Amino acid sequence: MPEPPQSSNGNFFVTLARYSQLAFVLPAATFVGWIIGVLLDRWLHTTWLYLAGLIVGIIAGFVELIRTVVKNEGKDE
Repeated sequence: MPEPPQSSNGNFFVTLARYSQLAFVLPAATFVGWIIGVLLDRWLHTTWLYLAGLIVGIIAGFVELIRTVVKNEGKDE
């Protein structure tokens, strides 16, 4: 079933919402990775896993950024 045509104004707001979610996803992924690293540090009595968790969180945030951009680029065509 074909989708109803969208106005360009509605499409703009949908795109704006998708990109604005990145303002929350990037810091949240970084924070969650850091927290998991800190908890693993306490549990395993180490001092470096928080850095690994921080790096994994940052990578996860950038992966989500790339997925969102690629998805929106494909819809613009």
